Amino acid sequence: MFNERGTNLTAEEERFLDAAEYGNIPSVRKMLEESKTLNVNCVDYMGQNALQLAVGNEHLEVTELLLKKEGLARVGDALLLAISKGYVRIVEAILAHPAFGCGLRLTLSPLEQELRDDDFYAYDEDGTRFSHDVTPVILAAHCQEYEIVHTLLMKGARIEKPHDYFCKCNECAEKQDRDSFSHSRSRMNAYKGLASAAYLSLSSEDPVLTALELSNELARLANIETEFKNDYRKLSMQCKDFVVGVLDLCRNTEEVEAILNGDVDLVPHGDQSRPCLSRVKLAIKYEVKKFVAHPNCQQQLLTLWYENLAGLRQQSIGVKCWIVLGVTFGLPFLAIAYWMTPCSKLSRILRSPFMKFVAHAVSFTIFLGLLVLNASDRFEGVKNLPNETITDFPHQVFRVKTTQFSWTEMLIMNWVLGMIWSECKEIWADGPREYIMHLWNVLDFGMLSIFVASFTARLMAFMKASQAQLYVDIHVPNSDLSTASLPADVAYFTYARNRWLPSDPQLISEGLYSIAVVLSFSRIAYILPANESFGPLQISLGRTVKDIFKFMVIFIMVFLAFMIGMFNLYSYYLGAKYNPAFTTVEESFKTLFWSIFGLSEVISVVLKYDHKFIENIGYVLFGVYNVTMVIVLLNMLIAMINHSYQEIEEDADVEWKFARAKLWLSYFDEGRTLPPPFNLVPSPKSFYYLAQRTKACLVKLCKAKARHHDNQREVDMIDMRFKFNQYRPQARVQEDATIRKTFKHPTRYQKLMKRLIKRYVLKAQVDSENDEINEGELKEIKQDISSLRYELLEEKSQATEELADLIQQLGEKLSKNVKKP
Repeated sequence: MFNERGTNLTAEEERFLDAAEYGNIPSVRKMLEESKTLNVNCVDYMGQNALQLAVGNEHLEVTELLLKKEGLARVGDALLLAISKGYVRIVEAILAHPAFGCGLRLTLSPLEQELRDDDFYAYDEDGTRFSHDVTPVILAAHCQEYEIVHTLLMKGARIEKPHDYFCKCNECAEKQDRDSFSHSRSRMNAYKGLASAAYLSLSSEDPVLTALELSNELARLANIETEFKNDYRKLSMQCKDFVVGVLDLCRNTEEVEAILNGDVDLVPHGDQSRPCLSRVKLAIKYEVKKFVAHPNCQQQLLTLWYENLAGLRQQSIGVKCWIVLGVTFGLPFLAIAYWMTPCSKLSRILRSPFMKFVAHAVSFTIFLGLLVLNASDRFEGVKNLPNETITDFPHQVFRVKTTQFSWTEMLIMNWVLGMIWSECKEIWADGPREYIMHLWNVLDFGMLSIFVASFTARLMAFMKASQAQLYVDIHVPNSDLSTASLPADVAYFTYARNRWLPSDPQLISEGLYSIAVVLSFSRIAYILPANESFGPLQISLGRTVKDIFKFMVIFIMVFLAFMIGMFNLYSYYLGAKYNPAFTTVEESFKTLFWSIFGLSEVISVVLKYDHKFIENIGYVLFGVYNVTMVIVLLNMLIAMINHSYQEIEEDADVEWKFARAKLWLSYFDEGRTLPPPFNLVPSPKSFYYLAQRTKACLVKLCKAKARHHDNQREVDMIDMRFKFNQYRPQARVQEDATIRKTFKHPTRYQKLMKRLIKRYVLKAQVDSENDEINEGELKEIKQDISSLRYELLEEKSQATEELADLIQQLGEKLSKNVKKP
């Protein structure tokens, strides 16, 4: 079972391995210097040589003695063993070995070095201790050994990022064909190293950005490689925790701004001074909720939320309500002031995120009020019944009166146009793909599309009625319409509602308008996260809707099965039942749907004929359906909703702050200051921005044209420079030196990140020291005492020999002195 070579050891080799294992430095030194027949690469029954035994027991001096011996095998195994145990000084001693001089040994895994004709990784050839694809830096990252990772990075070691999961290159295809499981495990080990806090901290110039992007990639892989879903999710959460840990170590506003905004020196400066919050937007996109809900992040966002409104943050709710009321009544005047003086102090106040939110909320509230006001004339009932026609004068076509737009509907149309323009600008700014990713945008798009379709159908009906009125004015000037003979297409527009066709544009318009009104009022939920009390409820409601959509898959399958089955059973008995249930597909759908709410009767399955078998089958199917739907599936849906609510409730503060931050960020971007419908009127600032963009486009076109003419000249210059540098090798060296000088002058962001990462590493090391097990410390002390014992014994032996020599020399001198007389 174990290595048989351990049984062939000589007595000298056994003493040598024992001395290396127990740290007997004098014996090891003596054997290495004096013995001519000693095999330093001999192994015990477990296949471990002296170097591995010394490293495993943390004998640094013995390890250093062995590393000086030429032809030493299994140096790579010893390095991996030292890394796994966290022996930093031994790792440094092994890395000083000539085998690591070129640095190639650190980048290749044991599997990749199998082709080499040496015993560098001989012990782990069967994967006993470590996986074949684990390199020293990957193992150090797995073990969270910061000092070792730093040492390896300084030696040039790196963790290569795995190829995309769907990569079809020759290397990936070969590994997949040879052993798909090993290929997946090697990818997992690489990602474990990349997601390690030690590697993220020490290898990346922007650890926050790297961790955020890696967390999203790992979350995506969790949905692709479902067999390793839990592992990838754990690694994704590990990256998110790293970002939160770095943010938690900030001590001033400058450091918080650096993490939230990223390296602003790499981003072109805009006209506005408001921070870009690129990292916050990325965290929201990747759903790093703890990062966004962290107090440091929330405090900075709250400061930006009340920008240009000094003191309002500390005011009471009553004062803020008075401000909202003032904006409600003064919104038209504020819009006029913003149009006239876009750079005034009042305009700067209106551009603050809080005032933009208030203005948009007030505008939408007025829009909802118009929807209610538009239906107020029918609260107590309509004046004419569906079979009646009422006109303002005898010569008027009835449909002209019913299809005319009222003043409230005209205002509603203006609001809808303003909201459409606002959505168009958002699509232009974010892009169609990013726009669709937000469900609220999909709701807005659907609501506005239905409004447009409704008004379009209404306009078509009005135009047709106007044509009919024009025909009446020309051909029936003095006759009463009730007695006049009209063409069918003209007479149709004089009919009462009960005679309209089902596809009449006005009926379609009214139906679409009703749907749009419902969607408009549901849009109120978008602003609920701004309140701490209603925010978690809105989040729970959204999660409930997702659960319902998941539940609908099973629901529809069961519903269709029983609907088709009951229809097949009773479709032959049309007119032979006490009610039309299940005799048609439509009646089958209605009966089964309303039976969920207890509105269907048992008589739905009873026949007028004495066909008991069919009737009994109907009873059984209808009963099984009710049990399955009402008792099983509905209760399962209730359990799912309750589970989602409990998840939100357990972490309500984080969920609410994350949702609130998403709401706030939609008002942080420049533009969209005026709400609908005031945004339909372009401000002077809009013309200024248009001129600026036009100028930028013209300059870009001119530069592109000039660059096109200079392409050949540049190619010639590059060829000449290449030929010139062939005879001047110093030019390349000077160029590299210039590049290195730029890296010697880091940006402000890099300095701040270096400071934060130092804190993070120190904190991690302190936490690691506090978490160490006492048994390990005792073992280390025991090994040190054992080594000291052997050293003291050696010193005692040497002192005894010296004393014997002195006594012998003294005896000889005394004997000589006695003989002389």
